[in-house]
Amino acid sequence: MNTFKSTFLLTALTLLLMFIGLHFGGENGMVIAFVFSAAFNFFSYFYSDKIALATYNAQPITREEMPRIYEVVDRLCGRMNIPEPKIYLIPTDSPNAFATGRNPKHASVAVTAGILRLLGDDELEGVLAHELSHVKNRDILTSSIAATLAGAITMISRIAFWFGGSRDRRGGGLDGLLLLILAPIAAMLIQMAVSRSREYEADATGAHLTGNPYALASALEKIDGYSKRVPLIANQASAHLFIIQPFLGGGFGSLFSTHPPTAKRIERLIGRSSVSGQIQ
Repeated sequence: MNTFKSTFLLTALTLLLMFIGLHFGGENGMVIAFVFSAAFNFFSYFYSDKIALATYNAQPITREEMPRIYEVVDRLCGRMNIPEPKIYLIPTDSPNAFATGRNPKHASVAVTAGILRLLGDDELEGVLAHELSHVKNRDILTSSIAATLAGAITMISRIAFWFGGSRDRRGGGLDGLLLLILAPIAAMLIQMAVSRSREYEADATGAHLTGNPYALASALEKIDGYSKRVPLIANQASAHLFIIQPFLGGGFGSLFSTHPPTAKRIERLIGRSSVSGQIQ
């Protein structure tokens, strides 16, 4: 299913670019757009994870630097029978984490400095089990491509807006304005389609793997509460990668919500919407 989703996303980008090329440049524009989309699809498949990591200035960490994480990852990967991912640290006090990569052999898990200070060992294990579940379930390629695709659609819409605005015939400015409005909505729908159900699935898989759903529920509640006080300012195109929805700003930012409500995730794990009674 995730292979199908990834193929669908890459095909959707190709068709979108070809449509834009045809509209603004005729047949020659469509051919140029097809060549560009082929190159972009190749780049998305092999380098979308590196883009996500670079976006948040994630730095690789060694076993000697962070033995606490590696001990948990070693244990969980052994249970899941998957290769150990590369581990990255995001230098921010806001607690969060995400997994990325094109398959389990080429996976990376990034955690923030804040999450390491906030969570106890059992809670950290629950979070890492959740992220490794994305690796095991092969969600990571779909998520990484969706992040790159969403960013590309938004960029294309802005280019089309300025290009269309300079045209003085056939309502070129209106065409560009329409793309500027509709393209981010398309990006939002792509993210929501690949994100909400997979978070529930990764929660369930992670809780089953550790045998401690309360630890993951407690971690989700802590991250949700603390990240509101110390928000991680995220790119809308890659916000769906994180275990808890990062801050996207007011107004249209709320339209890009890609995660189920934390209270509902906790309720699925332990049968009630809060561990400590703090989430309503």
